[in-house]
Amino acid sequence: MGSKFNKELKTLVVDKVISPELADKIEQYYATKDIGKSNKLFMIFGIFGALLVGAGIILMLAHNWDDFSKTIKTILAFVPLLIGQLFTGFSILKEKSRTWKEASGTFLFFSVGACIALISQVYNIPGELGSYLLSWIVLCLPLVYLLRSNAVTLLIVLLSTYYAVEVGLWNYRSTKTPWLYIVFFIAILPHYWILLKNNVTSNTISIFNWILPASIAIALSAFIGNTGNLAFVMYITLFGLLYSIGRLAIFKELRTLRNGYLIIGSLGTVVSLMIFTFRWIWDEFPHKFGYQFEELYIVIGLLLMTITVLGYLFLKKGWRSINLFQIAWIIFLFVYFLLPGVKVLPVVLMNLLVLTLGVSAIKIGADKFNFGILNYGLLIISVLIVCRFFDTGMSFVVRGILFVLVGTGFFATNYIMLKRQQKFKKQIKDLQV
Repeated sequence: MGSKFNKELKTLVVDKVISPELADKIEQYYATKDIGKSNKLFMIFGIFGALLVGAGIILMLAHNWDDFSKTIKTILAFVPLLIGQLFTGFSILKEKSRTWKEASGTFLFFSVGACIALISQVYNIPGELGSYLLSWIVLCLPLVYLLRSNAVTLLIVLLSTYYAVEVGLWNYRSTKTPWLYIVFFIAILPHYWILLKNNVTSNTISIFNWILPASIAIALSAFIGNTGNLAFVMYITLFGLLYSIGRLAIFKELRTLRNGYLIIGSLGTVVSLMIFTFRWIWDEFPHKFGYQFEELYIVIGLLLMTITVLGYLFLKKGWRSINLFQIAWIIFLFVYFLLPGVKVLPVVLMNLLVLTLGVSAIKIGADKFNFGILNYGLLIISVLIVCRFFDTGMSFVVRGILFVLVGTGFFATNYIMLKRQQKFKKQIKDLQV
């Protein structure tokens, strides 16, 4: 806290604006606040410092690596690992600060990966990238609960996602399904739940709220079979699940931009449905559904979880709290499975569904006085019109009129919304007076 601020406090005390006791409380409050900020910055710099130190050690060793004997290489491979273990053990036994635990855990995490890679290179141990990532994750997973480290948890999530797509998607020689990704993901959920219960509005939670749903959406591609007929079913159900999770009461205090479940679920739903508004995708639809068992298991699991969350929200808040984004996946599944052979009707229904989603978003934005959600709904309708621009035989005059109407709608809706907001604020101000 600056000396200028202290002088101002003393001046207020001398002029008898505030009492000396109140001045002391103000000084203590801002001193504590500044300490909290410095601790967070110190923790961030500590994590980055651990990363840079580890990278520097590896680069120095790599420069002269070929000149070392096999014994020296083995010793050097274990040195960072031992250093990381010493610092981690010291942090746990001495109950050091969170900064110590985050920095030592991050250093140890990368030391484990470097040690495995170096030993494999020194002794020519064969193996694929997937097995290397698996060993790395299994060895470092206990650090999440030994240190209660958020940085290590995020690294585990990222590495698990990489493992899933490597084993199930990128490795063309492998026919394995990365079921262990689900195990790793479930393993970090208790730590995430503790963070949610402690402080749902923290920046750390906001990062997790984006990383976790993004990880699930990426890793899900590794569970798609060769035919891929259930791929859209898997994703549309997942996006419905994510959106419903974002609507849970625990996330009520969060701003929309901090709720990754809500945004990813909403965008994923709209994009998936927008694809099915085109006629060509229904023309190329298979006559018979072929699927593999891993796809079926994932679909069943996602359906059960989505129905459970949706049912919970229904019981807690009633049917009026359920909006179209939460049940759009149900409408899609009915059309997808019951009307695949019909030429025109599925296209019309999907266009109507996307249009209604846009209108629903506009209504939600208007009810909450949220310009972001309001314009998001207008954007959905605009993109839908642009899509129809390319696959319909409308004349340029009609297309031009539609664009003018949509643009006018943007201006008019925002103007009306702004006036309503100003009127609402004025009414509140009058009531307070």
